[in-house]
Amino acid sequence: MAHADRGRPGAVVLINPNTSTATTAMMTAIARRALGPALPVRGVTAAHGPLMLTDPDALRAAAPEVLTAGLHAMAQGDCAALLVAAFGDPGLTALREATAATSATSTTSATDATAALRARRAAGARRAAEATAAAAAGAAETPPAAGIPVVGIGEAALLEAAADGTPFGIATTTPLLAEAIAERVTALGLADRYTGLRLTEGAPERLSADPALLLDQLERAVRACAERDGARAVVIGGGPLGEAAEELQARCAVRVVAPIPAACRAIVRLLTA
Repeated sequence: MAHADRGRPGAVVLINPNTSTATTAMMTAIARRALGPALPVRGVTAAHGPLMLTDPDALRAAAPEVLTAGLHAMAQGDCAALLVAAFGDPGLTALREATAATSATSTTSATDATAALRARRAAGARRAAEATAAAAAGAAETPPAAGIPVVGIGEAALLEAAADGTPFGIATTTPLLAEAIAERVTALGLADRYTGLRLTEGAPERLSADPALLLDQLERAVRACAERDGARAVVIGGGPLGEAAEELQARCAVRVVAPIPAACRAIVRLLTA
């Protein structure tokens, strides 16, 4: 991993939108390996919510927790970047808007930033749409106005997989999020390159408790994306699937995009731009 510009002090703050501290520790370790010694990584766990985000209601409930955690990290003054570590990117847009709102004054509190965020919703939505269009066209990511990059693992992995027009698929464990995933792909302007979603068999909770079974099921899904759907890159759809994603990179012939390292690469690009 290329070294980031350390002119910006602080750590990359990885926000786990679910409440599993074990998952936070695992994802933080992956991010540390991806970033190397140039950038420290600090993991934080959502204060409230489910242990896993497996349906749209859970994603929606996680968004304000992500915003709260991100604002708290910014208020501590040692935050170089924010990494939202759930594939559905809950709270990502709101957190980007909040970093822009916070830039209005160096003394803005978390409460003030939230109030400013409400007043900036329309402008923030327009900025997000413009940034998405640029990214889908292959442009570099645009830092938020506050100068603190805010990156989601879902967005980063999808954009990386689809770069240069590459046909890509997604392998994941959460059937109840299939529609939300397809909508996210479309919102990023990547539908024309998307070969489809392949799902594992069995409940996500059961698979997460059995790493060997999870790896086997995900490998089957990855191979189906490549062999049946024609994908030339396959995104592993889930932060908690991070360790399996790294193993699959060595086991599968098709290019496997692990979302946490993809987000780390996006952060480095933003910090060195």
